[in-house]
Amino acid sequence: MHEVYIIDHPLIQHKLTHIRDKETSTKLFKELLEEVSMLMAYEITRNLDLMEVPVETPLMQTTGKVLGGKKLAVVPILRAGLGMVQGIESLIPNLRIGHIGMYRDHDTLEPIVYYCKLPPDMDQREVIVVDPMLATGGSAAAAVNHIKEQGAKRIKFMALVAAPEGIAEFRRIHTDVPIYTAAVDEKLSEQGYILPGLGDAGDRIFGTR
Repeated sequence: MHEVYIIDHPLIQHKLTHIRDKETSTKLFKELLEEVSMLMAYEITRNLDLMEVPVETPLMQTTGKVLGGKKLAVVPILRAGLGMVQGIESLIPNLRIGHIGMYRDHDTLEPIVYYCKLPPDMDQREVIVVDPMLATGGSAAAAVNHIKEQGAKRIKFMALVAAPEGIAEFRRIHTDVPIYTAAVDEKLSEQGYILPGLGDAGDRIFGTR
């Protein structure tokens, strides 16, 4: 699958299994999601640009490397995407955080943006859009569309689990946005849930039904 990256690090796969487990508590689910998000962000940011700077160690002057190039932003798709932010922020404390909320119109079934607050300089940032699940792909594609309209040019999409149908739909609309996921599951159910999946991520994060 072109521009679809499966992050299969053993620690991520181990934690993902516990996230899938229906017996995992809300508290543990949130903790595991944060940990996996941090580990995935480590892999996603592997190719960030670096620049050399002088640094004075306790023993001598030398040259070190710091992040250069474009600044970073992470944009969670509300509400489940919120569960992934803290893990990424713990790895990259100086990133900026936007938010985008969507719902599906009952008549047209089209995704509608009801809330969007982004950093003002999106055209100067590398953007990571996050949602635990890429199911049908419609909402994710619409969210990225809206973020592009705000000026973002370098975007990556990160999901914990993805369905083949969601990947195909997202890639049909956004051929320039790579997808990073910890697992590509079997299929979607008739109700649009990922199988085997992990249930409703938002409900499991916030303890709702």
